[in-house]
Amino acid sequence: MATSTSSPTASLSGLAPRPLKRRKSGEFRRSILPTTMLWVLAILVAFPLLWFLLSSFKGGGELFTYPLSFLPREWTAGGYVRAWERLDFVRFFGNTMLVASVTTVLTVFFCATAGYALAKYRAPWLSVLALCILSMTMLPGEVILNPTFTVVRDLGFYNSLLGVILPSILTPTGVFMFRQFFITVPQELLDAARIDGARELTIFFRIMLPLARPIMLTLGIISFQWRWNDYIFPLIILSDPKNFTLQIALRTLIGSQNIDWVILLAASVISMIPLVLLYLVFQKYITSSDINTGLRD
Repeated sequence: MATSTSSPTASLSGLAPRPLKRRKSGEFRRSILPTTMLWVLAILVAFPLLWFLLSSFKGGGELFTYPLSFLPREWTAGGYVRAWERLDFVRFFGNTMLVASVTTVLTVFFCATAGYALAKYRAPWLSVLALCILSMTMLPGEVILNPTFTVVRDLGFYNSLLGVILPSILTPTGVFMFRQFFITVPQELLDAARIDGARELTIFFRIMLPLARPIMLTLGIISFQWRWNDYIFPLIILSDPKNFTLQIALRTLIGSQNIDWVILLAASVISMIPLVLLYLVFQKYITSSDINTGLRD
């Protein structure tokens, strides 16, 4: 009598997909809770922004009608037209762009140089200086407004855009970010460059800065956003309406008796456009860099 024997390979191939399926189903079940929490958090963050954006397309009477509606019953762009006619956006955009751009470039450069010195040079007083810079991150900016204003006034920069730019160049947060990154760069990479005859400036500009490009872009975006949305410091430095930044100009829309919310909402949305474009352009460049590229085992 002939007996049929099954191949071990066939039996193993029939059993192989089952553990893989169980593993995938287990991973899916474990990811349900984190994914749900992320979606809830995203909705909580996005809901006020969407309400703010959609409210800018509502009429004045519809903003305060009860019950409130999420979507506009009658879409209108009249608020944007009136806001553009009410404010000199070209001048205010130019002033704000000048302040934000110049400050961002100088902030990234000087914070990178300071962070490099604190990370790669060895001196006892540098450790104390790094600790002092780190302690400054714990101070609110409002604490030093009075002495900063006094210095700007005594230097003759009151009521000028230069008076807004100069005090904002070096930030403790930026120095700390670069210092922490440069500490992770292997010292062997710098020693090899010095053996090849590279000078300190060459090492900094041709080795360290290219490696720190993610930090440069991150700090650049954060600094640009800080300066674009800054309100308190330009308010106490600038008094001439011709030098107003955009945030101060938006403040002029608020009257002493009433507020035209339609114009204010539309003008606020217009002021956000450069920041949205900045994010869309540079988000793909904020990636991690491989600092061990130039090294061999």
